[in-house]
Amino acid sequence: MHFGPRHWHGKSEFLLDKLNSYAPDIVINTGDSTTDALENEFAAAGDFLKSIECQYVVSIPGNHDKRNMRSADYFRQYIENIEVIRPLNRDKCRKNNIFLEGNTNGIKEHFTDINFLKNITVNGESLLIVCLDSNVLYKDNGFVDKEILKTLSHTINKASYDKIILLTHHSILDTDSDPLFNSRIVVEFVREHNIEHVFCGHTHHLSIMRSTDLYHKHSFTQYKNGSLSSGNTLNDTNMFLYYKDFGTEAMEIHVVRAIVENDDVQFKEEIISTR
Repeated sequence: MHFGPRHWHGKSEFLLDKLNSYAPDIVINTGDSTTDALENEFAAAGDFLKSIECQYVVSIPGNHDKRNMRSADYFRQYIENIEVIRPLNRDKCRKNNIFLEGNTNGIKEHFTDINFLKNITVNGESLLIVCLDSNVLYKDNGFVDKEILKTLSHTINKASYDKIILLTHHSILDTDSDPLFNSRIVVEFVREHNIEHVFCGHTHHLSIMRSTDLYHKHSFTQYKNGSLSSGNTLNDTNMFLYYKDFGTEAMEIHVVRAIVENDDVQFKEEIISTR
């Protein structure tokens, strides 16, 4: 959404009305809620997300949300007040600035990675949502720490659930000029936990891809919609994806584009069948 200088040119009320018209079970926000990780941007994004009429609104950070030393504080204050998962062994972490110096002034949270699990129930089924922070403080490219993946695996293996999905900001199948450098280990993590659905953002371009590992006999689908950021990319921007009958044979993917004309917003919807 890029609240701040890159935020979309339409009125948020029109977008909220459209989102709420679906009466969704889950809303997924795959990062870049802000432009420069400023407090007022986090506050505006938080107000918007809280206005969505849905019991489960799950947000992860993007690279733009980690451009501020206080990003972790602001994210938990305005977006997701969650208990993050900390590494089993801090000394084995290799990600830059994953821990800030303890004497840094004004920082409550010195651990900068925002990884967490959410276990929710929808229509009687338990869904485990794995939220992986692929972002590096002050940088646009991505990196995932092996020790964090090990810790997440340790936590997942103790959890009980019917289905599992992964949220991560950077794509693990395709990329742009600011890629996730070690996407291979995330793909291995996806295979290890038999994750079939991965949601990401970052590139502002629509891409729905299915990857099949013929050797390991594992397939997963990566969903990446455009952006609600008309101040940035002009081609595949101002859109979101709506999933109907998710995870079933009857599943439909609705690509919903928001077309801004003066003060008015029109929505154009197309349906992609997965059958």
